[in-house]
Amino acid sequence: MTEQFIQAVRESWENREGNVNSTPEIFSWIRDLNANTCVRIEECSIDDCSSWLYDSEHGRIVSRSGKFFSITGMRWKIDGATVSEQPVIIQPEIGYLGILCAEIDGVLNFLMQAKIEPGNVNCVQLSPTIQATRSNFTRVHGGRAPTYLELFSDPSRCTIIYDRIQSEQGSRFLRKRNRNIILRLNDDEVSSLEIHPNFRWMTLGQIKELMREDNLVNMDTRTVLSGLPLEESGSYGYIGKIHRKLDDYRMYHDVITEEVPLTELPEWTVCGHGIDCSRPADFMVRYYNIEIEGREVRKWDQPLFKAAGMATFGLLCRDREGRTEYLIRLKPEIGCFDMAEMGPTVQWEPTHDATGDTEIDRLFREKASSKDGIITDVILSEEGGRFYHEQNRNLIIKIKEEELPEIPDDYAWADLASLSRMIRSGGDLNIQLRNLVSLIDL
Repeated sequence: MTEQFIQAVRESWENREGNVNSTPEIFSWIRDLNANTCVRIEECSIDDCSSWLYDSEHGRIVSRSGKFFSITGMRWKIDGATVSEQPVIIQPEIGYLGILCAEIDGVLNFLMQAKIEPGNVNCVQLSPTIQATRSNFTRVHGGRAPTYLELFSDPSRCTIIYDRIQSEQGSRFLRKRNRNIILRLNDDEVSSLEIHPNFRWMTLGQIKELMREDNLVNMDTRTVLSGLPLEESGSYGYIGKIHRKLDDYRMYHDVITEEVPLTELPEWTVCGHGIDCSRPADFMVRYYNIEIEGREVRKWDQPLFKAAGMATFGLLCRDREGRTEYLIRLKPEIGCFDMAEMGPTVQWEPTHDATGDTEIDRLFREKASSKDGIITDVILSEEGGRFYHEQNRNLIIKIKEEELPEIPDDYAWADLASLSRMIRSGGDLNIQLRNLVSLIDL
C-alpha cells in the first residue's frame, strides 16, 4: 500500500464536513428513507412461513429450498468438558461485504448504502456498498442482482485496497466467514459511475461522526472499514506475542464442536414460534413475515435470532512511550473458525455472569459505571439479516498505568498499527474487536 493512499485515508478521516454530501444532507436523506419506505416485520409461527420448516428427522430448522442457511444444535467441548450446548446458524457460504471508495475533487470518499435489514432496530442503517450472501448474488431467491456487484466480482476498473475473508459472530454462527473488501475506483471511472438513490458518497470523517449515533452505522460497515491501511510499519513486537498466544491455545487444547439435533439440547425447546431456553439465555429464535420496499426480494419469511438483552464490548487503553496501547483478550467461541481469536478487553453477552470476572473485568466495570476515562460510548447493532434487535454497548476507556492490576496470560497489549496489520492479514481478530477498532478515532 502506497504512502500516498494512506495519507489520503488520513485526510478523508480529518474531513468531517464532506465535500460531496454534507452531514446534515446525509441525516436528512436517512430520515426521508425511514419516513417513506414501506417496512413490515411481524412475528409469526412456522405454520405461517411458506419457505421454512422444522426437519424433525434431523432436528433442524431448514429452508424448503435447501438453500440459504439452517439452524441446528451444537455441542462444544474443551479438553473433554462440555462448555456449551445451544442452537447455531449454519451458513457455510462466503458472502461479499465491500466498500467502494474514490477520490472526488481531491478528497477520498466512500460509497455507502442506506439499507434496511429485517432485524434492524431503526430500519435504515448505513451499510457497505455491497452486502450480499452468495445466495443473494447468485440470485437463488429469484430477485435482481445486488447493485454494484459487477465492480466486486470483476474489479478491473478498481485498485484493490483490502481483500480478506474474515469471521462472523462465533457465538451465533458455526465457522461463518465473509469476504471483506475495499476497492478504489480508478480516477477515469468516477464520473461515469451511476449513483443509485439508496447510495451516497461520504468522507471517512463523516462516517466516523455517524458512528457516534446509536444504531446508525451497521456492523458490516464497521468490520470492513477496520481493514483500512493506516500506516506502512510499526508493529513494535506486539504481533509475534499475540500469535504465540493464539498458536499455543490452538496447539494445546482439544476443542470439539459436534452437531446434535435441536431436540437433544437439554435446556432448549423447539416450538411452533421458534426455540426457547429454560434458563436465562442471550437469545431465542423466532419466525418473521417480512416486507421491505426496495429490496432485491420485497416479501419473504425467515427465522431470526432474537436478542434477550444488550451485550457490552469494550477496550481498555493506555498511553505508553508515546503511543496508545489497547488491551485485548484471547476469546474461544463455539462457532469460531479456528478455535479462538483475539477479542476485546471485555465481551459480555446479556447474561454475563460477573461472579467469574477477572480484576481487569472489575476495573472495566468500575470505569464504565463512573464514566471515568470514557473515550467512546455508543450503542450499535449486530447484523440485521440474521439477528433481531441485537444491540451492543461499545466502550473505549482510557486508564492510567498505576490503575492496572496484573495482566493475566490470556490478555495482550497492541497498538493501532498492529491491530490494523493483523486485521489486514486476516483470521486473528474477532468481529467484536474489529468493530471496536473501527471506532478508534484520530
